[in-house]
Amino acid sequence: MHLLCGVFAGVAGVTAFQALRGDFITYATGYILALALTAAAFAVVYFHLGSPATGFGIILALGLVQVIVHMRCFLHMSLQRSARSDLTLVLFSTLIIALMVGGTLVILFNLRMRMM
Repeated sequence: MHLLCGVFAGVAGVTAFQALRGDFITYATGYILALALTAAAFAVVYFHLGSPATGFGIILALGLVQVIVHMRCFLHMSLQRSARSDLTLVLFSTLIIALMVGGTLVILFNLRMRMM
């Protein structure tokens, strides 16, 4: 029995019904975890749990866990050797997004300095 978002499709001896059931369990588990993590983040803000810095840290951690849940449950990514191309794709996409966000922040802070 899988504990968190196991993927059964493609395993020898697994029927189509079992694979479909495994996929449904994977998506349902991911959906429930995503809802719980989102609700926890909203609860931290709504109930003012801790100082603002502590709340920010909790929300950041919940966001990182939610990214992992999405990659594992919905994108079916794993850390096996056969999935290295997926990992390379995700790392390259992360690099491109970081460059875009970083460049945008540099431009915005430069404009802010010029406006003052």
